[in-house]
Amino acid sequence: MSQYQDDHTRIRVTDCDIGVTGLKQAIQEIAESHADRSEAEIASALLERLSSRNYIASSARSDYGKAFVREFRKFLGQPYQEEADGAISVVILGPGCAQCNHLEQLVMRALEELGLPASPEHITDVKEMAKYGFVSTPALIINGKIVAKGTVPNINKIKEWLKQARPSQTS
Repeated sequence: MSQYQDDHTRIRVTDCDIGVTGLKQAIQEIAESHADRSEAEIASALLERLSSRNYIASSARSDYGKAFVREFRKFLGQPYQEEADGAISVVILGPGCAQCNHLEQLVMRALEELGLPASPEHITDVKEMAKYGFVSTPALIINGKIVAKGTVPNINKIKEWLKQARPSQTS
């Protein structure tokens, strides 16, 4: 089990950030064999591998399965959908240069001004950025969709994208 000690990943399961041990290794183990399988098959395979190393309440297995499938899709560079928990997923890709940091500041300001729930993340690790495919930096990804790459959009454009990304409210 020592091979999994350094493999600790934080993921979103419903409205909680959860630490999962062995997720990257489990995804790598099934990546080739399950690339074209159904979400139920992917979830089942990952739950089977990860349940022995992580506490997963029986009442939460479905939620974990959905989160594992999302992470699997991200790993393969396939389209995925963030959980509809009301929070917008915002990812900034960039090595930490002035432009990337400026984009992060604009995103934070836009989120604050709009008062939107979000889970912003600035990824600076080249290996993690590579999972999104070849994208010039800085890049802005909202709910899994690349909306800007190689440029820093103005705050009004960022606000427009964030408004479009928020879950629709029923009246």
